Amino acid sequence: MSDGDGHVIVGGGMAGGKAAETLRAEGYDGRIVLIGDEPVRPYERPPLSKTYLRGESDFDQAAIHPADFYEAHAIELRESTTVDAVDVAASEVRLSDGERLGYQRVLLATGAAPRRLGVRGAELDGVHYLRTVADSDVIRAAVTAGSPVVVIGASWIGCEVAASARQLGADVTMVDQVSIPLVRALGPQVGAIYRDLHEEHGIHLRLGAEIRSLEGSGTVEEVRLEDGSAIPAGAVVVGIGVLPRTDLAAAAGLEIENGVVADQFLEATAPGVYVAGDLANAWHPLYGTRIRLEHWSSALNQGPAAARNMLREGSTPYEKLPYFFSDQYDLGMEYRGWAPTYDRVVFRGDVTTREFIAFWLDGGAVMAAMNANIWDQGDAIEALVAARPVVEPSLLTDPEVSLASLTPKT
Repeated sequence: MSDGDGHVIVGGGMAGGKAAETLRAEGYDGRIVLIGDEPVRPYERPPLSKTYLRGESDFDQAAIHPADFYEAHAIELRESTTVDAVDVAASEVRLSDGERLGYQRVLLATGAAPRRLGVRGAELDGVHYLRTVADSDVIRAAVTAGSPVVVIGASWIGCEVAASARQLGADVTMVDQVSIPLVRALGPQVGAIYRDLHEEHGIHLRLGAEIRSLEGSGTVEEVRLEDGSAIPAGAVVVGIGVLPRTDLAAAAGLEIENGVVADQFLEATAPGVYVAGDLANAWHPLYGTRIRLEHWSSALNQGPAAARNMLREGSTPYEKLPYFFSDQYDLGMEYRGWAPTYDRVVFRGDVTTREFIAFWLDGGAVMAAMNANIWDQGDAIEALVAARPVVEPSLLTDPEVSLASLTPKT
């Protein structure tokens, strides 16, 4: 039986935690239930591959709210709790212990799960994936100075873990089928900057390589490649992407296409069901298409937007410019925009010292930009990319031309 109506949030990560906060901040005084399958309160995931992994920050610094926040705001935080089903017809969420929670609105913020490696030996002990704080704890314990660590995947997670492991003193090898790290996200020109960065810090790069198997007697000992070579491995970290966790949504009858399909208000294809974060494939008014982004900013911003729409249907279109960041060694960057296609990349600044801004152009229009170790141009870059003007490349590359002057005035 339903035990009362309120707003239920399925997913105890950044999106869920920020949505619960927003419901209260917007004046909602009804019941809020926040359900997470981890045994801890909501936290940010970016530190897991960086400062938290290296032991430079602790869980309280990663946590979204202080430990007493949820009780103080009458938010029922259900940790270590699994949702078995969302019954759209009955407006109920069913927990694994059989309890049913009625809802007025429900937010699905179940995130994503790491893609699993599909080769022989992938289930050996010592093969790790990074998604949760518990995963980061295990990897940190496995990475010791001088130990051989193999990172499979030159993705954001792979590159950040490789950098952190190297900073901890491990002997790190990064393996991927691609010939340049981050090439899918940044293209070959900017990706090559990260290739050189990792090489300079002593990472052994085995790029353009296929993995045949992982070998070991119960615990992984080496990674074997298709060319017959073997790489010693005291630990293996796999970072080959993630898949949106859509099982609950699919079983509830929601439309699934590269995540859970949603409109610009983050409402899925059933009334009263909203989505946020990694699993949301939502219509973006700026780009005129649906976009699903697996980045911190989506969880940070979509959770509150969904909460506002749960309270006032159709009130808050999600129009935030796509954004992500990464820190590797001494190279920090911010990327704004969305450039699924582009025909040119141009640079302002000095690539050799890694203080530059890169612009991705399509037909002369500025589709995206990345500032690397330059921190005073964020607002100007944001405005420029949001406007997507056609700009003469020489103006973009000239540091004497202010970026603000290139943004059309409205």
